[in-house]
Amino acid sequence: MSDIATAATREGRWLSLGPASRLLDVDPDTLRRWADEGRVEAWTTPGGHRRFDRRALERLATDRRRGSGRPLASMGASPEHLNRVYRRHYAADAAAEVVAGARSHAPDDDVDREAYRQDGRRLITALIDFLDADAADAPTRERLEGDARSIVDDQAVRLAAAGISLTDAVSRFVAARQPFLAELSGLGRRRSLDPTRLAELYGDASAILDRLLLRFIATHQSPAAATLAAPDKG
Repeated sequence: MSDIATAATREGRWLSLGPASRLLDVDPDTLRRWADEGRVEAWTTPGGHRRFDRRALERLATDRRRGSGRPLASMGASPEHLNRVYRRHYAADAAAEVVAGARSHAPDDDVDREAYRQDGRRLITALIDFLDADAADAPTRERLEGDARSIVDDQAVRLAAAGISLTDAVSRFVAARQPFLAELSGLGRRRSLDPTRLAELYGDASAILDRLLLRFIATHQSPAAATLAAPDKG
């Protein structure tokens, strides 16, 4: 051990696995995994025991406590970032379809693709604002969910008017929710969010997406959408 490490140990700067995990209020196995992943500073003694920097752990503990109230954008889940995630996701899907020869239509036949993308960007922003809103602030959450419902209505009517079946439309909606939920899960791992906070965040996101899916189905099946989808017999 170096003179610096020896002095730091005497000062109580370096903690063993047990005290370090208690400081963060996590299981020792969790802290060991974080160290292996490079998310927590640590070094190993000649005897093979881990030592953790108390100061770094205290900063992490503070960040984790604050994480319950930090906006998603400040933790990396901004609308801009999620839009980039979606662009990569859909570009990969399109490439896979071309390689497999599975595209059922030419790109020019897509249903008003730019309008659909614009709706998607607006929906992502509404969802993030909803998740960031205080759960106790029911009026704000209801307003934001109303914004999301309006966007979903537009999407459902557009797809119905283009003759997209309910089965295909629902498949699109379900496929579109996966990158959003996956990004939230990844955010929790990258930011070491408290498991309770992450579970609440994921649960809220899943719940509003489920409600929006039911709204999407009802709107797609509505008489107004059916009228738009009917062929012009004039």
